[in-house]
Amino acid sequence: MKIGDELRAELETAQWTKSTLSGPDGGDCLYAAKLSGDRYAVRDSEQPDVPPIILRGGVFRAFVGGAKLGEFDF
Repeated sequence: MKIGDELRAELETAQWTKSTLSGPDGGDCLYAAKLSGDRYAVRDSEQPDVPPIILRGGVFRAFVGGAKLGEFDF
């Protein structure tokens, strides 16, 4: 995935939030950030060379809602 300069700059200054359920010693950390244009970014701390996943707001909210309902408890 190629990231444009504008998105790259926004990702570098984004306010990333770490899940409180992430590992306490830096492992298994999931971070999410709200971006402009009703978009969200999600990244894995253990894969710093992999670009974040960028999701439209509706997709992000549907996933979070489904997770809260246990739909992804595989």
